[in-house]
Amino acid sequence: MLRIENISYSVEGRPLIEGASATIPTGHKVGVVGRNGTGKTTLFRLIRGELTLETGEIRLPRGARIGGVSQEVPGNEVSLLDTVLAADTERASLMAEETEDPTRIAEVQTRLADIDAWSAEGRASSILKGLGFTDAEQRMPCSAFSGGWRMRVALAAVLFSAPDFLLLDEPTNYLDLEGALWLESYLSRYPHTVLVVSHDRGLLNRAVGGILHLEDRKLTYYATPYDRFAETRAARLAAAESENAKAKARVAHLQSFVDRFRAKASKAKQAQSRLKMIDKITLTSTPQEAALRAFSFPEPEELSPPIITTDGVGVGYDGKPVLDKLTLRIDQDDRIALLGRNGEGKSTLSKMLAGKLDPLHGKYNQSNKLRIGYFAQHQLEELFPDESPIDHVRALRPDESPARLRARLSGFGLMAAQAELPAAKLSGGQKARLSLLLATIDAPHLLILDEPTNHLDIESREALVEALTAYSGAVILVSHDMHLLSLVADRLWLVKGGRVAPFDEDLEAYRKLLLSSDTPKEKADKPKTPKPSRDELMTLRSEARKCEARVTKINEMRDKLARKLADPELYDDSRANELATWNAKYAEVMQGLGRAETLWMQALEKLEAAEAR
Repeated sequence: MLRIENISYSVEGRPLIEGASATIPTGHKVGVVGRNGTGKTTLFRLIRGELTLETGEIRLPRGARIGGVSQEVPGNEVSLLDTVLAADTERASLMAEETEDPTRIAEVQTRLADIDAWSAEGRASSILKGLGFTDAEQRMPCSAFSGGWRMRVALAAVLFSAPDFLLLDEPTNYLDLEGALWLESYLSRYPHTVLVVSHDRGLLNRAVGGILHLEDRKLTYYATPYDRFAETRAARLAAAESENAKAKARVAHLQSFVDRFRAKASKAKQAQSRLKMIDKITLTSTPQEAALRAFSFPEPEELSPPIITTDGVGVGYDGKPVLDKLTLRIDQDDRIALLGRNGEGKSTLSKMLAGKLDPLHGKYNQSNKLRIGYFAQHQLEELFPDESPIDHVRALRPDESPARLRARLSGFGLMAAQAELPAAKLSGGQKARLSLLLATIDAPHLLILDEPTNHLDIESREALVEALTAYSGAVILVSHDMHLLSLVADRLWLVKGGRVAPFDEDLEAYRKLLLSSDTPKEKADKPKTPKPSRDELMTLRSEARKCEARVTKINEMRDKLARKLADPELYDDSRANELATWNAKYAEVMQGLGRAETLWMQALEKLEAAEAR
């Protein structure tokens, strides 16, 4: 169990965390959320002991191992697979130990068996494959990969080492959609405690069962996935706003009396008493919400369709096509999500459509008046570090007044405090906002966004969804954020095997496809098995129904417990024992749910295998 008790920490005299407390039960998967800059990464560093608390205490079980991705793997000549295997330091030490003592040899072999050392290579390879590395790439040296890919190796290493407390800070920022979905599934099955800072609603709903919210320098734990936490928090905010409205009305009434009678001697004492009453009325603290949310995309004029067509186009590098035989059409009202595993060519297609990569052959036509906006993560690094946001915008609009330039910045949530800062001092989210402003400043008819939500908090992502929904141009999206894709895209293109084709099913079907076996089972050379009898099928169907009913029942129990644990009054210090009891019950139900879901999946697999004979 992780206990955070009345901790405080300041940065340069500014309180970041103040008198904060929370308890995370053993084995829970918890999403750590809060606006950018509230101190989530600092909280992780405090838990790891890298920073010294001003007050309070963080307690962990004796001997507990804490793991996280602190920096990328160095670009050395060690293979990816060996790098990941080395993360299990006990296994590596035992494997390297040399001794001729028979007793010690027996001890080493027994311990290697206890930690399942002989399956380690298979487990490490499976993790690397899930994060996008082929079998051949796993044997290549780390020096052959860029920083972003080496971050994936670092993530694979910490997952393989399986610490008792796994702390992950925005792990999907350097993953594609396929890697992010794999990670969701892996974390949901992880056998120990997980704390993950994330703004990915899909991960926060599917991979975790609790939310630790850092806001107003305090911590609040909700034993629910993100959407239910958001509903509970919205209800609390509404109640707080209602109380504030009543308090403000009371203050106004008392103040009006003071203003009318303060100068009259006969009423002076009464006026003074009302001033004291005003001083005693306190407003309920509510978070500062929407000030930095907005995105304002300028509206393009309408063009005649189509705006882009391709016929038999090939595109690639050094004369070698990555994608070929592309026959595509894009209209101004299209909202297209590009799907496909990393390396299949999504970025190559995006670059061609953005005009940054010429086709190798085929017919490529676009409207003469077409304006294209392009946003990709690498563009954040192309901002001029010594120039301010207003300098960047002035370079594109030299004739506009300072007031107009500042209005453009505020339309993307860059207020007066950030307008004059050097780009090097902006946060990742602020740089992303500036890059989005620069990409859309010419009111493009086609907006191509490659991972636009990295560095944006949840509120900013929701604002981006709203802006894209209102935007009248075409949108092409590459993103690991399924929530964004599901709300914005109405067409799916699958980039696979050098081709681009419509994906006729929905995103949930694509997610299931990715999480299923990567390759179909070979049917050749397998002996034919007899078809199951009617009685066998009925028995398998009955078992599947029983398993499904069991999962439904346990889910209902979980929902009841989650509603109980969502009650803010339960977190009063005087009810600590009761809270511990309910948390223990919730942990037991979640373990039971995991076992029940496994049995259900096994029953369904047996039934499907029998029906396929």
